[in-house]
Amino acid sequence: MSSVNGASGLNGHTTYSPENKYKLPSFCIDEARPMKVVIIGAGYSGIVAGIRFLQRVKNLELTIYEANAGIGGTWFVNRYPGLACDIPSHCYQLTFAENPDWSSFYAPGPEIQAYLESVVERFHLGPYIKLQHRLTRAQYDEKTGKWHLTIKRATASTDNSNPHIRQGTTQDGYEDIEVTTDVLFTGIGSLSRWQWPEIEGLETFQGKVIHSAQWETGEGDLGAKTKWEDTVKSWGEKKIGVIGVGSSAIQIVPALQPRVKTISNFVRGKTWVSASFVREHLVTLANGDESVDNYTFTDKDKKKFRDKEYYREFRRGLESDLNGAHLATLRGNPLQQGAREIFEKIMRQKLSKKPWIAEHLIPDFSVACRRLTPGPGYLESLCEENVEFVPENIKRITPTGIETVDDKHRDLDVIVCATGFDTSYKLPFTFIGRNGIELNKQFEPHPRTYLGIAVDGFPNWFSALGPNTGVGAGSLLIIIERQVDYAVAATLKLQRERLKSIEVKKEAVDDFDAYLESFFPTSVFGEKCRSWYKVGKEEGRVVSLWPGSCLHCIKALEHPRWEDYDYEPLDPDNNRFFWLGNGNTLADKIPGSDRSWYLSPEEVDIPGLY
Repeated sequence: MSSVNGASGLNGHTTYSPENKYKLPSFCIDEARPMKVVIIGAGYSGIVAGIRFLQRVKNLELTIYEANAGIGGTWFVNRYPGLACDIPSHCYQLTFAENPDWSSFYAPGPEIQAYLESVVERFHLGPYIKLQHRLTRAQYDEKTGKWHLTIKRATASTDNSNPHIRQGTTQDGYEDIEVTTDVLFTGIGSLSRWQWPEIEGLETFQGKVIHSAQWETGEGDLGAKTKWEDTVKSWGEKKIGVIGVGSSAIQIVPALQPRVKTISNFVRGKTWVSASFVREHLVTLANGDESVDNYTFTDKDKKKFRDKEYYREFRRGLESDLNGAHLATLRGNPLQQGAREIFEKIMRQKLSKKPWIAEHLIPDFSVACRRLTPGPGYLESLCEENVEFVPENIKRITPTGIETVDDKHRDLDVIVCATGFDTSYKLPFTFIGRNGIELNKQFEPHPRTYLGIAVDGFPNWFSALGPNTGVGAGSLLIIIERQVDYAVAATLKLQRERLKSIEVKKEAVDDFDAYLESFFPTSVFGEKCRSWYKVGKEEGRVVSLWPGSCLHCIKALEHPRWEDYDYEPLDPDNNRFFWLGNGNTLADKIPGSDRSWYLSPEEVDIPGLY
């Protein structure tokens, strides 16, 4: 037959011939392709990811690698005095793993760690977690569509049972193992890489230097269950210097104040120290006591929490009010001015014994420009006789103490550096995508992502708590859950449609970047103030926060825009209908299968009456 309109058959369709016959695959349309998923990190993000991947992805091989000796992420590592959650305990739990037995309105750190351990046990996640396994290198293989990972693990945990692992040995008590995976999910967050302050002479100090994120005093057994009180038993006659005025310092100072001889708190910047979040609920629980900073739940309270309907409404009330604070972060909103007036009044009242401190601590910038930190007891502790508030900048650290720019020297026995974390989102390991591009180089001068969870040039990789995914007001955990849902949905798409890779388009990243640049000038987060939201700078790009409210982020992740991605099929002939398989379902092939499953109650969608 002759060509018609340049085609080889009628109406532009290809005429059949044995040479162009498509070879039908052997699998059924609903036969789950084997998938291997590796999760990096066993904090909140990694634990949620492990649970959801196991729940929703069939024919799955899952491994969670955790660098530390226990699960919990930042809640395993941080053990400093006064460590506690600064949002209500009932807002710091997973939607599907309720805990009616929180000890107090604001739970101490060890209790949060114990909660995470209980979640791992409840959902039988333990066998999938490998502790003391640190990712040191990740590289995407374009030919196979797989990630190749180098994991450094403690030699005491050798395991030869996994056929996907090639063994190797290093000389430092660890060994390198090589792992491949179809999908890589990272849940390492931005608060996992603590950093020392850049102060002249820090290394010359002859006393003890401690970072808040690595609390090691040499006392107690320093195990995961060690109480911080046991680590400072000998400090009763010691002079302590605390550098910083962030979340950690604000908890450390009041915790140490009654247990040491003196504290000098070195503060280089101003900050809003807020009342407790959703305080009205706290006051109600305390029968109207306006002076309360925390509340210990009674057995009667916990019994009421076992009523599922009551507990659900209690949680919803807390979360609703917590999310409602978003409007106060918008420039020009009346709630912002109202918050400023209230916070300033409270701070001046609590500093009334030393009113001069207020002039050095109360900021000119808007409330929430810098991370808002509730500080139960902090301002009061600054007014105690054994606490000195030092607003002068540090000039140098000497062998015996700290010298400030006014040439005053304070002799110290211990220096506590509550100086935060590296929040640049630069990874502490080599991470290579297509064409040999390194992620840290691509993230210069600042991270550019798609919705904070995917990056162009890095297929089959998704992350939680990546750049621009934090919230300045609202619940962080629900965002983690939705980020995990998104990654699982993408993995199911890879599996269902027999795809080799899924990779976000560069133009989609560009468009999200433009959205970021347009949003933050409308919020107080973009104002001039030194904040880890801007990698510790006063001005510049906001890299840590979602461009909108917590609820806005939830909606944005609810329905993935698959058109924003490029795909590569597993089929060597690139037939887009490769995933249709051999024309059968498993029910067609397996005797005794349910062949009318679509009539099951859970499958029938009954409309309401209108």
